[in-house]
Amino acid sequence: MAGDNGTPLTEFILVGFTDNPSLQVIYFLLFLVIYVITLVGNLGMIILIRISSRLHTPMYFFLCNLSVVDICYSSVVTPKMLANFLAQSKAISYSGCLVQLYFFIIWLSTECLLLAVMAYDRYVAICKPLLYSAVMSHKVCLVSGLYLIGFVHALAQTISTFRLSFCSSNVINHYFCDILPLIQLSCSDAYSNEIVLCTFGTFHGIITSLKILVSYIYIISTILRIRSTRGRRKAFSTCAFHLTAVMIFYGTTVFMYVRPISMFYTVVIPMLNPLIYNLRNKEVEDALKRLLDQITVS
Repeated sequence: MAGDNGTPLTEFILVGFTDNPSLQVIYFLLFLVIYVITLVGNLGMIILIRISSRLHTPMYFFLCNLSVVDICYSSVVTPKMLANFLAQSKAISYSGCLVQLYFFIIWLSTECLLLAVMAYDRYVAICKPLLYSAVMSHKVCLVSGLYLIGFVHALAQTISTFRLSFCSSNVINHYFCDILPLIQLSCSDAYSNEIVLCTFGTFHGIITSLKILVSYIYIISTILRIRSTRGRRKAFSTCAFHLTAVMIFYGTTVFMYVRPISMFYTVVIPMLNPLIYNLRNKEVEDALKRLLDQITVS
């Protein structure tokens, strides 16, 4: 962590999106609106699922946790980014950068795993409906395991990254502290970091995406064997929301280190998820109508 003159490095400078003051104000207002919608949409989803007994099913339990994760990993990045749009200095302390990286990896990896578990949930519900209650009875333990894996992953990546020395510059060519920009900034041998990154990246990226892909191959083959058109339509509708979220998440993550794209998955996707799952979801719409009726009556 030594600087270029041998003194301890105390801060990094985040380049951000632009140095143009007028554009910075526009970006600030745009992302502030997106962040508020993210908080309101996801908090609303959490509250609705918690208070509506009809939504106390494994699918909505996972969706509730997805909303929690979206709020958390958006909040790790967005407030500092908003502050930097209006600040003269784009600095982030060394410890602040470490904390931001650690919690960002926790929530991002947990979301990746959670999307895979949600695909498995849909697979069991459609392909093995008689076993659904038994298989998903341990949903709390399952989700707890996902958070634990996220914590371990984040700890390994953060320790691996911040054991590096940063000698030539403290300017991060990104809008938040992320692994690759920090490795590129380092003057240390980063071979072991690349191994750690590749190992966890393979697990979280390739294995989870394969899990999702295999689950949907079975799901689609099962749906196509349903003779009733109404039954096929209902089965497809239960998967459409999750599949849309998966395609957006993985599609943008492939290009995660192109800054406009990484902005999309760190800032925009947490806003889109509650909208995607609410869109034409009759159970959620009915629960919301009942809640509004109760509020009106009271």
